[in-house]
Amino acid sequence: MDLLNRKYPLTRMRRNRMKSFSRNLVAENKISINDLIWPVFIKEGTNKTESIKTMPDIFCFSIDRLISELEKPVSKGLNAIALFPQIDAELKNNKGTLAFDENNLVCRAIKTIKSYYPDLGLICDVALDPFTDHGHDGIVKSGEVINDETIEILIDQALVYANSGCDVLAPSDMMDGRIKIIRENLEKNGFHDTILISYAAKYASSFYGPFRDAVKSSKLVEPRNKKSYQMDVANANEAIQEISLDISEGADMIMIKPGMPYLDIISKAKQKFGVPTLAYQVSGEYSMIMSASKANYLSFENVVMESLTCFKRAGADGIFTYFVPKIIDIIE
Repeated sequence: MDLLNRKYPLTRMRRNRMKSFSRNLVAENKISINDLIWPVFIKEGTNKTESIKTMPDIFCFSIDRLISELEKPVSKGLNAIALFPQIDAELKNNKGTLAFDENNLVCRAIKTIKSYYPDLGLICDVALDPFTDHGHDGIVKSGEVINDETIEILIDQALVYANSGCDVLAPSDMMDGRIKIIRENLEKNGFHDTILISYAAKYASSFYGPFRDAVKSSKLVEPRNKKSYQMDVANANEAIQEISLDISEGADMIMIKPGMPYLDIISKAKQKFGVPTLAYQVSGEYSMIMSASKANYLSFENVVMESLTCFKRAGADGIFTYFVPKIIDIIE
């Protein structure tokens, strides 16, 4: 008998779902600690823990406090974190020049974290928005974000991070050509093994609001949005073209951001290219789930684990998620 043509009652799809052992046995995707990357916010100072109003139970840590906060996740097997700085307003300017200062907050954090946790992977965002007084990811002139001049600063930023010991550089700016030029400069300077994660398909999403509050970059000058460089939320084919270009330019991994609303892009990218593919469960996704669970509208643990499993099912090899500290005890 053709197995594909078997019908009820020979085939009962519920059989494999009747008991937990068989459900576990045939599960196609499962979340482990190896799948997760924890995005963390850092700030200047000592012994500081600042709550973020729009992200319940998320904090911005001074470097010394972050060292303490990392102890449990690292002991549980966390492989990597992503650093995002909250820069004091008086240190920002229109070109974000602090971004390539070898003594800036991120560089000092890299060195300190590596001294405590040498095997923990450190991922650093390559973009200017935390460092600019206008909140954009690049240099702004006459109401336009300038592509090529921005790349020149991104090169310097990437090199100071790599020189400080960063394992993975993650350009999230969406300037054209930046992956190729950053990769070339890493090679020229001997950083042959530094990984590049390209935010290849980063959409101009409304789900980023709480993140921008966390890094204090929410007030944009003209242009008042990032639609001239981040992707149009209506487009899918364009994402595939962006990803293809970044892979050809030297990206080792690709990122799709946001996560849950863009599962189709994750799936298309993984099926077409087969390269390591990451998803970012962004701040807006986190805040919605947390707010609903705190109001008892949703079951926190069930919803979080379902959302993470959906990323895996779509094709994500790794997931950036703020939920890491909350779920570290419930995953294997």
